[in-house]
Amino acid sequence: MTGIEGAAFMALTSWGFIYTAAGSDASGDVNVVDTGQCRTVLVGVAKPDDGIEAARRLVGEGVQLIELCGGFGPVWAGRIIEAIDGAVPVGVVGYGPEAVDQVHAIFS
Repeated sequence: MTGIEGAAFMALTSWGFIYTAAGSDASGDVNVVDTGQCRTVLVGVAKPDDGIEAARRLVGEGVQLIELCGGFGPVWAGRIIEAIDGAVPVGVVGYGPEAVDQVHAIFS
């Protein structure tokens, strides 16, 4: 099976999600969900700059991609991509305009 422009299809078998949560350990609170076909590593960090080391660890463990919670935003996503030398794709959760007021209320 081939993907876009003839690239070989590769199944997603391991990925990481890094989120910020008050009270999380700076080295990352880790939970793993393994379905037998895909391993998801959830890493909670106290603040966005702790995400750099968490991302480096995830890459070292062989994840194929990393997603960041919306608390990271584009600036921290860029810093993380740079810190891992673009080793894997990095995405950021985003909220549409219909959710802006609700998200602001949670974090203000």
